[in-house]
Parts: sequence; structure tokens; C-alpha cells
Amino acid sequence: MVRFVIIRMTQALMLCAVLGVSNAEAKTSSKPKLPNIVFILVDDLSMDLFQYQGTIDALLAKQGVVFKNHFVNLASCCPSRVSTLRGQYAHNTGIYANEGQYGGFERVNAAGLENSTVATWLQGAGYRTALFGKYLNGYPLDGSPSYIPPGWSYWVSPNDGTPYEEYDYSLNENGQAVAYGNGPKHYMVDVLAEKAVGFIRNTVKNYSGRPFFIYLAPYAPHGPATPAPRYASAFSDGLLPHPKSFNEDEIADKPAWVRRLPKLASDEIGAMDRSYRKRLQSMAAVEDLVRKIVLILQDTKQLGNTYIFFTSDNGFHQGQHRLPSGKNTAYEEDIHIPLVVRGPGIPPGLTIDELTANVDYAPTFAAMAKITPPDFVDGRNLLPLMLGKQPQRWRRAMLLEHKAPSVTQPASSGLREPQDPHDIRALAEGEAPVFTGIRTSDALTYVEYETGERELYDLVPDPRQLTNIYDGADPILKSRLSAWLLSLSKSSGKALRKVEAQPPQ
Repeated sequence: MVRFVIIRMTQALMLCAVLGVSNAEAKTSSKPKLPNIVFILVDDLSMDLFQYQGTIDALLAKQGVVFKNHFVNLASCCPSRVSTLRGQYAHNTGIYANEGQYGGFERVNAAGLENSTVATWLQGAGYRTALFGKYLNGYPLDGSPSYIPPGWSYWVSPNDGTPYEEYDYSLNENGQAVAYGNGPKHYMVDVLAEKAVGFIRNTVKNYSGRPFFIYLAPYAPHGPATPAPRYASAFSDGLLPHPKSFNEDEIADKPAWVRRLPKLASDEIGAMDRSYRKRLQSMAAVEDLVRKIVLILQDTKQLGNTYIFFTSDNGFHQGQHRLPSGKNTAYEEDIHIPLVVRGPGIPPGLTIDELTANVDYAPTFAAMAKITPPDFVDGRNLLPLMLGKQPQRWRRAMLLEHKAPSVTQPASSGLREPQDPHDIRALAEGEAPVFTGIRTSDALTYVEYETGERELYDLVPDPRQLTNIYDGADPILKSRLSAWLLSLSKSSGKALRKVEAQPPQ
């Protein structure tokens, strides 16, 4: 595995040299008044998996900024993606799950949330907007396979078949259903990459001077994490990391839903190892996608005027605290996600320690387009941070939420999220009860469960969250955290941002 990573990192560094990857291009290329934006959103990428992405590190991270403390409000696909599109926490979107009464595309559509998103804002500002790949769980509604949400100039999203498996799926391509089979040329990550490349080339050629916004969302490394044929033998010796929290010995301090879990058996650990290798392999094609995007931007003289974001909709746990593979908890493995950005004005090699969140994408895109987002937006503009400016007031805590189990009731329509075939335990095992929580800038995680149980971790001495210190913590601290959490969970927009920056006294 190490040899494979070194080879890919070497290839990426060579590509950097060929491209002259730097912001110097901005000085020589003619550029439109507004920057282009490419937002690459993968599915279920954990931080331990991200460390192996050498091409992304070389072409994006080292050429721009790395956000060290970037988190999701709710670690599940559909709620996270709605927060991305609208810049709101889950309690303000009303979307808490992938399907059923608490979420999914059907509920998003019925609530009219699609009528005001980054797509409608940017299209209104003159951008040519395009989505390639995964939209929202449960899309499309039965009887509406050609549906395109408001705000999108160009639309390519799966509407039938088995897209999570990367083969045998149908795409809604601008209102027309196009079927794809199971041959190598139909591998979906590659198909999406080529379509995004074609969109960029066409836009530059036929829409001169018009900026573009691309939302590029491959399904990898979500299970079953099917690799591209060319990477089916890669990472053959890859093993899931075993930090101190893996298959944790002492869990008496944890809430009941964790204490009920038996230690992972050897066959379960073996299945997790196989799943982890598949996830590594599937990400190799995503790295190819990133390289293709950088190359076409270079070729069309747009690289110096384009912001490229790379992130995930949520993290993913595998064995930590005895949990079977999954997400939707308040533990770091699920809420802490990667975010790297390169683009005009961003100093290469910059790192940002401020607490940032997935609700920040939408207001950041709006700022890049020089428009004011709606008042309902909860998030913050990241652009000043990326340009090396220190904000006077920034958030000191962000809200964590979880209201519903992963599956509450059968989806009435659309594409459903499958269970990873490597998972041995039932999906319901390791499912957290309803909770709200906060993650603070000084590395505290505080969680309140509907059961009345509490968790409190100080991640400075305990980054793996091995010791729940709630019972022995200072009563004043516990009271302050609880009041802060309550205030955040009842706030929105400007008022919420004020509460984030200043805890109740």
C-alpha cells in the first residue's frame, strides 16, 4: 500500500511541475469579472482515508489552503447535502435523515427548499451552473425521472439503477434518461469526470466570459466502494487503522447505546479491513477525476480564476468504540471532515485552525459571486480566512444534531442508500438515540441524549474520546455548555452566528 501511495504522489508532483501549478496564471490569463467555482463533494470520506490522497494533496492542498477543524452539523448524506445547498443547520432545514418522515428528497421537494439554494443564487448572478452526480437521497420522485431542480443550467444525476455500485445505472442528462451498462467505460466516477470536463470546455468556448459553478459529486468511497478496473488490485495490503479507540476495551463511561455493543469479533474486523481496502481503491479514481479537472482548467486558461473545493458530506466510523461501520454519531470520526481549497488569492500552503462547518459553503460561494445570501443562512463566509485575513469575531462552537435513525421507514420513491455489503452486524446496531451537541473551538465535545445521558470529552488530552469526563466535570462548565447548546438549537441566521461567537454567561 505504501509503495502505491508513493507512486501516485510522485505522479501528482510531476503533474504539478508540468502544469506549473500556482496562482501565477491569474496574472497572465484573461479572466471574467467573477471567479469560477468547482465544488467536489465525495461520499463518506473519513479523515483516516483522506491521508492517502496524494494527488489531491499535491494539486489542491499544497497549492491552497487546508482547513484543520472542519465539521458537519449532522453526519448523514441527505441532511448534510441540504445544509451545503442552503447554508443552514438541520433544525432550520427540517431535514434530519435520508428518507422517511425526517428527510430525503421527497420531503425537501415538498418543503420548497430547492427554490432557494446556491444554484438559484449563482444562476441569478450570471453563473452557468451544473451538477454532476449524487443529488439527494430519494431523488427522483416516482413518475418524475426527468425532474431538474430550480437553478441548474446543466444537470447530470442518476435517476435509476445501481449508481452506488458504479455500474448499471441511468442518468438524467438535462431531462433525458441515458442508460449505462457494466463495461469499463461505464464506470461512473470516470463518466462524471468526462462530462464535467466537457462542460468546462463547452462553457469556455461558447459562453465567453460567463463564470461557471460546478457541483461534482461522485458516490465514492460510499459502500460498496466499487473500484475502477485499473485499481482493482491496488492497496492489496491495506489494513484499517487501529487507534486506541478501535474495539475499545473499557466503555463503562459511554452511554447505554454504546455499552450494549459487544467487542468486535475477528470476522467483523476482517470484513472492515476488506471494506477499507475497497474504499481506498475507489478513491484512486476520484484522484484521477481531480487531476482531469485541474488539467482542463489549465488547458482552457481558467485555472488561475477558479476556486476548487474538495470535501466530503460526512465522515465514517469503522470499529471505533466498538461501532460497526457507519456514521450519524457525534464522535470525531463522523463529524470531522477534510476541506481543501485552491484558487485566486489563496496563499499556497496556508492552514486554517478556526472552527468551520459545512453550513459555510453556501455563504462563501455567494461572497465569491459578490451577492448577499438570504437572511435564513446560518453559515459564515470563508473567503476572508482563505485570503489570509483574521476575522474579528468567529464561531467558538458549532451545533451537532441527530434526530432520526438511518432508516425510519421505507422510501416512497427514488434511489436509496444501500448498506455496505461488507457490514456483518445489522444496520440498527450502533445506532445513536436522538441527540444534540456542540463542538467547541477549544476542542470540547458535549452531547445531550434524549435518554438523559450526557457525554463530555476534552480532545486536547483525549483526541480519541476514550474518557467521558461529564460526571466529574465542573458543574459551572456543564451548565454553561448546556445553556450554550440550548441557545444554539433554537437560533437561526444572524442570531445563531452571534450565539456561536459568544457563549451565554
